[in-house]
Amino acid sequence: QVQLVESGGGSVQAGGSLRLSCAASGDTYSNPYMGWFRQAPGKEREGVAAIDSDGSTSYADSVKGRFTISKDNTEDTLYLQMNSLKPEDTAMYYCAAGNIATMLMTWGYNYWGQGTQVTVSS
Repeated sequence: QVQLVESGGGSVQAGGSLRLSCAASGDTYSNPYMGWFRQAPGKEREGVAAIDSDGSTSYADSVKGRFTISKDNTEDTLYLQMNSLKPEDTAMYYCAAGNIATMLMTWGYNYWGQGTQVTVSS
């Protein structure tokens, strides 16, 4: 079992920044693949950024150059630095972990956090 708790969401103006955190606990060793996903009302869940066990990263085209995913292996914490935020980034953001390297595809993740809301105003 893996427990994931997101934090760092909030309301910001367009062009601002936020850093999301995901604290992981439990059997993180067996579930080394992690990612960030988001879902806006009425929309499907979308892969935002992911990091592989070897440190390789993947980003959705819509966030490339603006978002950065990173992982602190010592503290089992995943981060998403979000810069130059746009209103279209508004969504509930979820942290996920799994034992299959599916990157931005949702089916490979076994564990999900409860989400943290990000709202970007124009």
